[in-house]
Amino acid sequence: MSQTKPVRTRQVFYLPGYDPVPARHYREIYRREGAAQAAISGYQLEMQAKADKSRYAWQVLAKIEGGETRTDIEFLEWNDIVVASMQSGILASYWLLLRTLWLYLRSGTLLSLLRLRPAPMIAAFYPVLIMFGQLGVALFAAGLPIWAGVVFGLPWLGWALGIGAFAGVLLAFKRNDNRIYAYYLLYVYAFSAWHTGGYPPILRTRLEEFKARIAKALTEDNDEVLIVGHSVGAHLGVELLAEMEREGMITGNTPLSLLTLGHVVPMISYLPEARMLRRNLHDLGQSSRVYWADFTAPGDGGCFALCDPVAVSGGGDGPKVLSAAFSKTLSPGRFKAQKNAFFKQHFQYLHAFDRPGIYDYFAITAGPKTLRARYGDQPHSPSRRTKCYSKHTDMADV
Repeated sequence: MSQTKPVRTRQVFYLPGYDPVPARHYREIYRREGAAQAAISGYQLEMQAKADKSRYAWQVLAKIEGGETRTDIEFLEWNDIVVASMQSGILASYWLLLRTLWLYLRSGTLLSLLRLRPAPMIAAFYPVLIMFGQLGVALFAAGLPIWAGVVFGLPWLGWALGIGAFAGVLLAFKRNDNRIYAYYLLYVYAFSAWHTGGYPPILRTRLEEFKARIAKALTEDNDEVLIVGHSVGAHLGVELLAEMEREGMITGNTPLSLLTLGHVVPMISYLPEARMLRRNLHDLGQSSRVYWADFTAPGDGGCFALCDPVAVSGGGDGPKVLSAAFSKTLSPGRFKAQKNAFFKQHFQYLHAFDRPGIYDYFAITAGPKTLRARYGDQPHSPSRRTKCYSKHTDMADV
C-alpha cells in the first residue's frame, strides 16, 4: 500500500512504560484529553467500546484534517508484571538500590550518561537521595530512645523502642511512596538495569504474544499498523519490531510505523551487557520496512530529550528525531504550572496541547495520515544529538 494513501482504518498498539497503573487509566486519559484536543484543534473524535472483551481495546471514530478514520487502539498489558516486580521489602529495596548504583558506577555508564544528558540523571539520583535521607531520619528516630535508655539506666528498653522507631519510620515512608515516588523510580531503573541481558520468562512470553498480535494485524484490513511506545515501552517496541523483522513476521504491504515518546533508551543501551538492545536499535534504524519517528521534549526531565536513540548508542542513524517543544506547545501559564511536575511532564505526550505544533497525539493515532506521510519530509530537530559517549557499543551476533 502507498504510504501517502489516506488512512481509513488503523490498528494502534499502545505499549506503556514501567507503570503499575491498569489499562483503564490510559483509556480514560485518551477519552478526556482527546476531547480536549478536538475542541482546541477543531476536529471530531468519538470513542466507542470494542465488542471483543478478551483484550483491553477501544475504537475511535474521527474526522480530522479532512478525512474520516476508524482506529482500533489496543493496550498491550504488562502492568501485572510491573506490580509483581515492585513487591520487594524495605531491606531488599535498599540492597537493590546499592546494587543498581554500583552497576552504573563500576561500568562507567553513569559518567557517560551525565555527559550525554544531565537532566534525566538528576532524576535518576532522586531515589538515591530520598531513600538515604529516609534512612537518616529513621536512624535519628531510633537514636533518641536508645540515648534516653542509656541515660535512664534502661538500655534494653531504649534499644527495643529504637528498633521499633527505626522500622516504623521506614515503613511509613514506603507506605506513602505514592506521594514521594522514591521506591517507584528505584524499581524503574533497577528493572531496566538488571534485565539488559534478557527479560524474565513471564515478560518474554508476553512479548511473544505481542509480536503475534502485531503480525496478525498486518494481515487484516488496515491502512496502517502503528505501535506507540512510551518511556520504557519505547525500547520494548524497538525490540519487538527488530525481532519480528529478523524472524520474517513482517509480511504484506500494510505500512508499519513506530512512534516512540519520552524514551530512556541510553539508560539501558549504555550498560555493558545490553548487546542485544544495541543490535536491535541498529537493525531497526536501518529498516526500510518500519517507519520510526521519535518525540521527546527538553521540558521532560525524565527522558533523553532529542537524543537519537540509535546514534547515541553507537548504532548509526536512527529514527526521525523531533521535539514536542513543551515550552512552545503549552501556554506559558500551563507550562509554568507543571514545569517542575516530573510525572505530568513525562506523560504530557499523551495529553492535549493548548498551543499545538507539529505534534498531536490524537491526530497521529486517529488522523488520515500514516506516520511516514505526516513526518517523512519533516527535518530532524536542529537540536538533535547523535554523539555516542558510551564505552560499550558492541552488539550481539544474530
